[in-house]
Amino acid sequence: MITEPDPMQRGKKLVVQMVETFQAGVKPTFVETLDAVEVAKTSGMPLAPVMIYGDDVTHVLTEEGIAYLYRAESLEERRAMVAAVAGITDIGLGVDAKRVAALRQSGKVVYPEDLGIRRSDATRSLLAAGSVADLVEWSDGLYNPPAKFQSW
Repeated sequence: MITEPDPMQRGKKLVVQMVETFQAGVKPTFVETLDAVEVAKTSGMPLAPVMIYGDDVTHVLTEEGIAYLYRAESLEERRAMVAAVAGITDIGLGVDAKRVAALRQSGKVVYPEDLGIRRSDATRSLLAAGSVADLVEWSDGLYNPPAKFQSW
């Protein structure tokens, strides 16, 4: 992703993190500290075992909306953008409504209604892909999902 018109500007990988705001057992997805940090401490690892570091993520997509993180101008704004799509988790409840409105106005965060989608109409039928298999096919095999997402 290129964010500047400079012809020498290096691009950035598109890393979209798609999550539901709550996991099984009503465990919030958005937390202040990852479990991986404690795992690293207790097992003596020099780094936390994570697959994707937060500063690599360009977009966060939840059932609440999309945060275009690559547009953030500061770490504080990035945190506010994540909070704006974190729903009724502790993180999501900690963001100011005026801040969310400003982020939506600037296009850094969008909700379904900002895209002309009524939440009551937001069903799987609006998705381009009907299945994970569709994504694999469209990517010519570049996308290789974990086994738990493979039903074919």
